[in-house]
Amino acid sequence: MRIDKYLKVSRLIKRRTVANEVADAGRILVNGKPAKASYAVKVDDVIEITFGNKPVKVKVLSTDAPMGKDVAREMYQVIEE
Repeated sequence: MRIDKYLKVSRLIKRRTVANEVADAGRILVNGKPAKASYAVKVDDVIEITFGNKPVKVKVLSTDAPMGKDVAREMYQVIEE
């Protein structure tokens, strides 16, 4: 699954277009390296997203698309906030 779609379905970012813009601006790091919107997310990847001056670091637990918003939180584990 592409990282822009993953961020949207996991509800880390509200819209896919916003996720695209954040990735293009270089504010998404995967395993410590900048990632483009087309990066294929894998289980156990560590994603760091910078929202202004507030970075969020999560670990990918699943890449399967969830069937509801309650299940979306089970796709990742927050490491740092």
